[in-house]
Amino acid sequence: MSTRYSKRGPGEGLNYDWENDHTFVKVSTRDTDGAYTLMEDNLKASFALGLHRHETHAESFYFLEGEVDFYVDGDWHRCGPGSTMHVPPGMPHACRVAGKAPAKMLMIFQPAGFDGFLAELAKMTEADFADEVKMAELNARYDIVPMGSVPPHPDDEV
Repeated sequence: MSTRYSKRGPGEGLNYDWENDHTFVKVSTRDTDGAYTLMEDNLKASFALGLHRHETHAESFYFLEGEVDFYVDGDWHRCGPGSTMHVPPGMPHACRVAGKAPAKMLMIFQPAGFDGFLAELAKMTEADFADEVKMAELNARYDIVPMGSVPPHPDDEV
């Protein structure tokens, strides 16, 4: 490992303040020799992440504040403070903030590497984001298989 141990307090850690969320890397790939990454994700009320899956890595989410509607393998779940959602490799999933309030969750990626994906995204230009080949290569490098937009939620079908 890179150091004997690491400690990061509130608001500390490499962070990425995006349009729809503000993510802090609390335990990096380097800290764990690639075993896992732990991140704090502060989801803004507008946050939504389209349907996707990962072939080789699992994700676990522990919800701290607010509520998130989580779509996993065809089912919707509302996750609030104290809830945990674990998504094994190969499982299609998507999520969005429920209601109009922001939410906060911890995310564990195992094995590690998602922090590398965010670091590469942070260096990209608008032209890079529009380049389908570049985005496909980036997604493949970090085990992200896009599958479409957020599926329709039952609450939206009025």
